[in-house]
Amino acid sequence: MEKYQGIKVNILHMLHIKEAKMMSTLEQILQANKQFVEHLPLEYMDDYPIPGKLPSRELAIFTCMDTRLVDFLEPAMGISRGEAKVIKIAGNSITGPFEATIRSLVISIFELGVKEIVVIGHLDCGLANTDSEKLIQKMLDRGISADAIKMIEKEMEHWIDHFHHPVENIEEAVIKIRSNPLIPNDVPVHGLVFNPHTGELSVVTNGYGYVHKAPMA
Repeated sequence: MEKYQGIKVNILHMLHIKEAKMMSTLEQILQANKQFVEHLPLEYMDDYPIPGKLPSRELAIFTCMDTRLVDFLEPAMGISRGEAKVIKIAGNSITGPFEATIRSLVISIFELGVKEIVVIGHLDCGLANTDSEKLIQKMLDRGISADAIKMIEKEMEHWIDHFHHPVENIEEAVIKIRSNPLIPNDVPVHGLVFNPHTGELSVVTNGYGYVHKAPMA
């Protein structure tokens, strides 16, 4: 009897996998959300303290969008929901004095109470194996117009072709943030490198040594 029950469970599991494969990505997301909401974990219910908009650790994390960091980097840092603002972008690079990352950090500092910034790159970063020429050709092959590419070609070359090693990129990002006139001198900017295979963090730059006291009001 147990043997047949096991076979039944395996068949149902296989049917579920087949059904999921027939669904679009959006349909899978919506189905997962429906199940999630119907069986909402206790920590997300109203009976528990709901995290506020302000990060309780007063910390902003600037890191890469690599999929291997999802549900891995924050636990490796001891960071939980509601404790930090997390900004993600390809290669965690700073490309201008007021680009998206800097804008997010400005809001985080002046509106959301962030008092420290941690820049986290990681080993085995895919951006290090990419160059602008290959990327542009892939874009052209997918129907992106040459005129559209020309508008951002120089910026793309500077961004992608300048990325050679994650540690060097971390050091450069830390310097760009620290030296940005929109970032207060009393905000420490640290640099760490993450191993996506082991979860280990190593210090590249300790930002405490570069901090200046905030001026008296």
